[in-house]
Amino acid sequence: MSMEAIKTISEAEDEARQARINSQQKSQEALEEAERAGKESVANAINRAESELANLIRNTDQQAAQQAIELASSTANRQATLRARAESRLEQASALIVERIVNI
Repeated sequence: MSMEAIKTISEAEDEARQARINSQQKSQEALEEAERAGKESVANAINRAESELANLIRNTDQQAAQQAIELASSTANRQATLRARAESRLEQASALIVERIVNI
């Protein structure tokens, strides 16, 4: 073989080696970018989920507080009604007792 052919083959081998190295580097960079993007996506999803959870907890707490207020109000109304009835019956009972004592 001539010196030129050997030189051409050597250059082709060097170019192929360099192309393989470049390809490996690009593949590694693409892999690292994909991993970074994946981690970022997961972090974003976690943040969104935590935010939604905080909103749900806040809304649930507000609803529970409102229901507690409504229940307390309803209970106070029932208590007032029962007290009024009891006082009315107390007066009737007192009148009945006095009437029976007087009629004895």
